[in-house]
Amino acid sequence: MGYGNDETLMHQPDGATHDSWWSAMSMAGVLNVLEQFHKAGTSTSPVLASATKHWDSLYVSRHYNWHPGTWKDVYTRVSSYQLKADAPNDAVEMLSKALIVPLMERLLAAGTRHQYEIDTQAVHTSAPGRFWLVYITTDAAGLDKVDAALRETMKANPLGGPAFGSMVDSSEHRDDLDRSNATYK
Repeated sequence: MGYGNDETLMHQPDGATHDSWWSAMSMAGVLNVLEQFHKAGTSTSPVLASATKHWDSLYVSRHYNWHPGTWKDVYTRVSSYQLKADAPNDAVEMLSKALIVPLMERLLAAGTRHQYEIDTQAVHTSAPGRFWLVYITTDAAGLDKVDAALRETMKANPLGGPAFGSMVDSSEHRDDLDRSNATYK
């Protein structure tokens, strides 16, 4: 249903510099593409073999939406969060439905963003309880619009911030900003 690549704009020591990704509506769909890469030798290319670091991640998104299309040189913002140890088992679901998805859907309908998703790891390579909010905007003004809409949402829903804070360990929050090329069907 989608594929693309990202170049990291905010570099960190020992952090990622770029990535390639694809998404499907099933685990089989994602793994079939991976198998095609392996069979073609793409995943063992000299560029990857000479890379100082390489890793893979497999995510599942239960909350997402997108506009079909192809975008070049857009911005992808990724925010990573870690749930507190005492957060309810359905904390990501509750936060998504009550706070994140309504905001993301309004911004998608307004054309401020092309895509959003809330991800958890399907194969845990980091501590369970981590989740990611990912969205794509056409330009830097779109990033500003998302930040402004988030502030307005928190102002309009005074219990939203405390609810989020009661379930999420803010000391573990991290952000990435990428320049991306993406296609969604």
